Amino acid sequence: MELGLANKVALVAGGSSGLGLAVAEELAKEGAHVAIGARDTDRLAQAEARLKSVARGGRIMATRVDVKDDADVRRWVEDVAAKLGALHVVVTNSGGPPPGPASSFGVDAYRNATDAVLLPPISLALAALPHLKKAGWGRVLFITSETVHRPVARFALSGFARMGIVGFSAALVQELGDAGITVNVLAPGYMRTPPVERTAGNAGDVEAGLRAMGAHIPLKRVGLPEEFAAAAVFLASERASFITGTVQLVDGGASVIG
Repeated sequence: MELGLANKVALVAGGSSGLGLAVAEELAKEGAHVAIGARDTDRLAQAEARLKSVARGGRIMATRVDVKDDADVRRWVEDVAAKLGALHVVVTNSGGPPPGPASSFGVDAYRNATDAVLLPPISLALAALPHLKKAGWGRVLFITSETVHRPVARFALSGFARMGIVGFSAALVQELGDAGITVNVLAPGYMRTPPVERTAGNAGDVEAGLRAMGAHIPLKRVGLPEEFAAAAVFLASERASFITGTVQLVDGGASVIG
């Protein structure tokens, strides 16, 4: 399927590992110019080399950026747009807050979750919108988690902060529709990322832990980052031009059985 992403410019936050890197890699394979940002310079360098090895004609940029720093985010966006000539696709992505039930946290924990999880995607989207409008074509993808679709008691902070992202994305949909910009939220369940592998390995056997997680999913396994990336890149493509305002679950059906 021709996705129409060749020569589009895509910016991916948290693009040095996990789901962000998987999305960046899929975009690079489609011929897009891809700019990734993250804080860890070593992982960034490794990710940049990996993306360059799979890129099909597009340029690759890697920048150290702290997405919690608004000024840093604006500088990153402006630099990417200037060096790559435009901006068409923006993928927001950040780590999650600590797990735990709602009453186990004080107000400061909720404030920190807002600063770390809710505000960075908003900051990045706001910085990018002028460039998407100028291009007359754009895709904004917010990576969140399954907690935006159904509450998970032990992930209270995640649900609290990420539901705000859903509200913000919904507010953008009508505002940006006539500018040719779509806005969608991706809600992954258990995917085989480094944090999930660490959790699975707490009892000493990563593979056994992953199988135990998968036992509670209709497909009987955790998802792969490349499976998530396939959904994300389709939503970023020309072929998804009439899909906006959605919350797309990528959870192997886990939400159906609760």
